[in-house]
Amino acid sequence: MADRSGTATLQELVGDALRDGADLARKEFGLFRAEMASNASGLAKAAIMFLIAAVFAVASLIWLTQALVYGLDVLLHRPWLSALIVGAALAIIAGVLAFIGKNMISATSLAPNRTLQSLKRDGEVLTERTIG
Repeated sequence: MADRSGTATLQELVGDALRDGADLARKEFGLFRAEMASNASGLAKAAIMFLIAAVFAVASLIWLTQALVYGLDVLLHRPWLSALIVGAALAIIAGVLAFIGKNMISATSLAPNRTLQSLKRDGEVLTERTIG
């Protein structure tokens, strides 16, 4: 509402600001919840796929490792040495892959980046409106 001069009263301006602030907070919280749910859902699906892949990888590695040991035994004529060489090589590969995987997983991938950017923009807009 406006008074006779056509300008809003201080009480009306404060009321509008509070309503707008509450509406903005409600929308930002909704965005945050939706983004976090999407991130968690994607992470769960990826974890399931890794688990299934791991089961098949273990089964295939058993047979491939056995074939590699038999092949080396043909050359070295020492089964224990063949198994030791293959086991050491696989342990090194596993260590390198684990290190790479550890570096790929980061907490920033779960951060609600869009929500944080939106909150930053909202803060800048509110600052401009109150100053300017």
